[in-house]
Amino acid sequence: MLDARGYWIARLVLLRGLGLVCLLAFLVALNQFRALCGERGLLPASHFMKQMPFRQSPSLFYLFPQDVAFTLAAWAGVVLSCLVLTGISDRYGTWMSMLTWALIWVLYMSFVNVGQTFYSFGWESILLEAMFFAIFFGSSHTTPQQIPIWLMRWLLFRVMFGAGLIKLRGDPCWRNLTCLNWYFETQPMPNPLSWYFHWAPAWVHEGGVLFNHFVELIVPFGFFLPQPVASIAGILTIVFQLVLLASGNLSWLNLITIVLAFSTIDDRIWSSLLHLHPLQLQAPLRAEVYAQIGIGALVFIMSIPVVVNMLSARQMMNFDYNPFHLVGTYGAFGSVTRPRYEVVVEGTEDAVITSATQWRIYQFKGKPTDPTYTPPQIAPYHLRLDWLMWFAAMSNYQNYPWFVNFMAKLLEGDSATLGLLRYNPFSAHPPRYVRALLYEYHFTTPEEHRAMHAWWKRKLISTYFPAISLDSPGLQRVLREEGWLPAR
Repeated sequence: MLDARGYWIARLVLLRGLGLVCLLAFLVALNQFRALCGERGLLPASHFMKQMPFRQSPSLFYLFPQDVAFTLAAWAGVVLSCLVLTGISDRYGTWMSMLTWALIWVLYMSFVNVGQTFYSFGWESILLEAMFFAIFFGSSHTTPQQIPIWLMRWLLFRVMFGAGLIKLRGDPCWRNLTCLNWYFETQPMPNPLSWYFHWAPAWVHEGGVLFNHFVELIVPFGFFLPQPVASIAGILTIVFQLVLLASGNLSWLNLITIVLAFSTIDDRIWSSLLHLHPLQLQAPLRAEVYAQIGIGALVFIMSIPVVVNMLSARQMMNFDYNPFHLVGTYGAFGSVTRPRYEVVVEGTEDAVITSATQWRIYQFKGKPTDPTYTPPQIAPYHLRLDWLMWFAAMSNYQNYPWFVNFMAKLLEGDSATLGLLRYNPFSAHPPRYVRALLYEYHFTTPEEHRAMHAWWKRKLISTYFPAISLDSPGLQRVLREEGWLPAR
């Protein structure tokens, strides 16, 4: 009764795709976590763990809050993800597969739960949910079962339908079909095609919003219908996500949604594309079936507040109901910013600041700074500092304590922090002073682009962060209050 024999290839592709997303997530942790949340990071995880009880934010790092543990855990995640991606974890049966996925989930949850604002994005919980559900899929040598596949579809439904609902209840531009007039320009991290999407005709923008509403509000119900409707719904979702991936950098949000959509496509379609055929399949172990029934019942119970939230006029966009990031509520871009603000960070070697002081600009890897620099394609990789700089520009640095430490790290010439940037204008020695200015950015028009060879035009709004040096009393006080310097 629980067999899903027509989803052997779907399960195979789904788990391999999820392994790829996991690999990306652990590579991001390997390359960025130490600089962001390491012992001398912008928001040290050790400080956070001293204030937050383990039961509220469970993590292996409560036992070992050191950089060496962060690095080893990231490498372990990379290795385990490669075992999934190559199929090695499947080769030794169900228990090996379950153990591999359980370790992946525990390791990544350990990063997310102490990563603070740098790990506070909805796609972290989406990935953790998918990792957890993958534990119960069994190996490729056993007959696929319905419950794990339905769990993935339920996660996909919450991702898509939640995003659609939050748009209808949010910014009026989603209802009057004008949101895409600003979205491509003001999204967190534009890519090389965002400029072209922005200057598409108005009817394209309006049609895009209508297609968005169709795919997010109507199509998700098709995930639960018989074939071929479920496959058609999944394919429409994949097409929609590919368009989003082509138009901007949304971390691995689009990629993991595509992977989840694989759960809707049956083997008749997959076999025509991949020419794969099932092996001699074995019946799952009785304990495995019981575990699937148990987790299915648990998810059903945990879904009750999620459904209530979706039906509520005060829908929460991205919310976890438990510290394990299971069965949460999701949504994206309930509002669209306009206009675009950017924080531009500068430094100088001058010992005394005057009106003639020459300031040099730090360049980030993904976010706009230099108007002539082509917006890069980053996704499905994720640049966490660049993304947080987008949020910081919409507020002030007092609401983002890590920003003060970031400026101090630039004054120190900290190699880990500088490794997060594309260009350091002070390669020989650190600057004497740093500051940050707030600019308003807009895409150049096609005529301006041809004349100026620039993607952006900008105007100065105000000073975002005053010029400081390492000797500035205010900087010393703030760093001491935040625990980054010892108390005198």
